[in-house]
Amino acid sequence: MGRLGLDELRSAVKAGLVDTVVLALPNLQGQLKGKRYGARHFIDRVADRGAEMCKYILATDIDMTPVDGFDLTSWETGYEDVAIVPDFATLRMVPWLPRTALVLGDAIGPDEHPLDVAPRQMLRDQLTQLAAHGLHAQVGLETEFVLYRGTYTKATRIGAGGLVPVAEHNLDYALDHSPAMDRYFRRLQGALSRAGMPVEAIKTEGAPGQVEITFPYDGALSACDRHLVFKHAVRTLAGRSGMTATFMASPQTGVGSGLHVHVSLTRSGNAVLPTPDGELSGLAPLYAPNVNSYKRYVPGSFAPTRMTWGFDNRTCAVRVVGHGDRLHLEVRLAGADANPYNALSAVLASITHGLDKNPNLPPACLSNAYETSDAVSVPVTLDQARSAFRHSPIAQAAFGVDVVEHYARLAQIELDHHRTVVTDAEQERWFTRA
Repeated sequence: MGRLGLDELRSAVKAGLVDTVVLALPNLQGQLKGKRYGARHFIDRVADRGAEMCKYILATDIDMTPVDGFDLTSWETGYEDVAIVPDFATLRMVPWLPRTALVLGDAIGPDEHPLDVAPRQMLRDQLTQLAAHGLHAQVGLETEFVLYRGTYTKATRIGAGGLVPVAEHNLDYALDHSPAMDRYFRRLQGALSRAGMPVEAIKTEGAPGQVEITFPYDGALSACDRHLVFKHAVRTLAGRSGMTATFMASPQTGVGSGLHVHVSLTRSGNAVLPTPDGELSGLAPLYAPNVNSYKRYVPGSFAPTRMTWGFDNRTCAVRVVGHGDRLHLEVRLAGADANPYNALSAVLASITHGLDKNPNLPPACLSNAYETSDAVSVPVTLDQARSAFRHSPIAQAAFGVDVVEHYARLAQIELDHHRTVVTDAEQERWFTRA
């Protein structure tokens, strides 16, 4: 059945094919948060009227801990509700949940406009700014994740003596997968196809247990909507297969998983390739939101360390790839942990800045970008990135001061959490040596 219209949902509910509807709001971290409704209640009460959820979904850390410092909501305001309006263009069956349909929603403020800090609305705003130049974006997302044997708990060790990757070796481009991996790939590919989200390709990657999935081009908002549903499928089906999937940017030392953003722009139906803009460095908290995100930026890792661009050059932050009218940008900065709406918003904001200001840009990198000393460095810590983001005139012009401060606060919460936490690596290095 896959994608549904509202009338088709009503028919499916009446026929008993759907008994549950999930209304989900993408949060700051790029997760789906929401409620499961009885299908008939959803049709009778929610479809036309919308619903309400606690506003802190858009003002909290990954642990859903109420924290101070957000203007959007707080203890002072009583953590009030926000209206959620279903976007029925996103309605689809999710075959990994029996007789269940899922629809994404938008958070609507008291002025009846979507909240500016909501990731879907941030992306819409960037698409509007791009449209002012007569440009429209098509996007293909290519993401990596790592599969581990067994079920993760907070007491689980990762690596020897705990969860280990489902493959022991580098299986990049391999076709001789284990039966367990093959079964998982078939289940995932089939479920996504039945959800109206057919994949372009699945391949194993360079790190043990690492998988890369590529989706066909789609509209920018649809591509990001699909990505969140895809991640839900990956995790759910992994659990049912006795595995754990992680989208951490660097789940283990020496392992990096990326979210490569392929962007093609058109004007009046004709392909347009704008010159890449190096100002993405000031927008890092939108594509590298966590402390762990920056451990992926290592020379020789296929993750960029310098703000360079080049033709079919995988050592660069921005790779110009394709041929003829298929020539497009592949932005390689985001990690697998990035919120796709925010990562793409950063890319489009940088493109719009380049169109508005026409800055002088360095020439294309024709060699190993890791050895380029005269290019701007990718931020090496979240602290550095947060500071640059808060003071970036490009970020403020693209998103507004309130949105910038909202996401800067989110970055500070992550920094504060890690500042006093003693890690296993610290203990291993210093426990008997200090």
